[in-house]
Amino acid sequence: MRIAIVNDLRMAQEILKASVARIPGASVAWVAADGAEACARCSTDRPDLILMDMVMPVMDGAKATARIMRDTPCPILVVTSTIEGNLDLVYDALSAGAIDAVQTPSASALGAPGGLDPLLRRIALVRSLHAPVQPPARSAAPAELPSAPPCPSDAGTSPRTHTIASGGIRNLLAIGSSTGGPQALASVLGAIPRGALPPTVVVQHIDRDFAPGLAQWLATVTGHDVRAGLPGDEVIAGRALVATADDHVVLAGSRLQSRAEPRDVLFRPSVDVLFCSLASDRMHSGTAVLLTGMGRDGAAGLLQLRKAGWRTIAQDEASSAVWGMPGAAVALGAAERVLPVGRIGHAIASPSAGAGSVPGPLP
Repeated sequence: MRIAIVNDLRMAQEILKASVARIPGASVAWVAADGAEACARCSTDRPDLILMDMVMPVMDGAKATARIMRDTPCPILVVTSTIEGNLDLVYDALSAGAIDAVQTPSASALGAPGGLDPLLRRIALVRSLHAPVQPPARSAAPAELPSAPPCPSDAGTSPRTHTIASGGIRNLLAIGSSTGGPQALASVLGAIPRGALPPTVVVQHIDRDFAPGLAQWLATVTGHDVRAGLPGDEVIAGRALVATADDHVVLAGSRLQSRAEPRDVLFRPSVDVLFCSLASDRMHSGTAVLLTGMGRDGAAGLLQLRKAGWRTIAQDEASSAVWGMPGAAVALGAAERVLPVGRIGHAIASPSAGAGSVPGPLP
């Protein structure tokens, strides 16, 4: 695996080089000191992964990410030393197609047990997925990529026969997203009128340190009450909770709860774990949405939710940064409707809004 480093600070470059050296079979492809240099190097020598800083001279990391994803797409991981001061840049990069964001390891992390784990775990995820960051052709079957185990066979019932237990949420909105997800989430939530946001839970593949900033950014750009969701937080109308945990997130009644199992799932939190738990606990009903993202996470769970009587929506290929997760759901017949991201929020607020495409009956 050939990994490129884009960072203008010599100390950070050396730390990242040392981090890559810890990965069996990985090597440093090249080092660039700013975004413009990275774009030029990528055009002649495309690596398997780019570790992209945000604040740099000449061209910042967000602009470089957008240009690389347009001209010479390859996986990009945002690696930055500060979060709060660079929220807009980080989420612009994620919206342009960066896979995830993580803190730049400190020099002390090199010698500390587990100090490099957040960075190394995300590099391992890219290697495991081993998929191009270009949307797959619609005619091609989605690649077999790691995801959560299949839902229990009794997780769903026949369509529209789901009975809600006492104390359940009847209009829950559950959203899963990954690569390109921040901008897609902003589009979906922003299209829902203020005062009409249903009780909402969001699972976005992102480092837990960045989830509070994502919630703050979404609140600013959408005008809704969007918060980082922690175990014990209540899911209520008018508020969206963005899962913030290294474990999976499920609902216990109307409150968030963390769950360690399954442990062998690459994505933590996993969209499939949330969706499957909602399908199997028979306490809730509502709408589930699967947005842009690499891999298959959420596809199996969306199918079980459709079988359990939920409304299910997948983002269409044309508006997705990566049509992996929603594409896998469409291939399974999990989505009742496949809509451009700009129509999904309207469809949530007004079920008859936006024609979209209807894949057909359940398989």
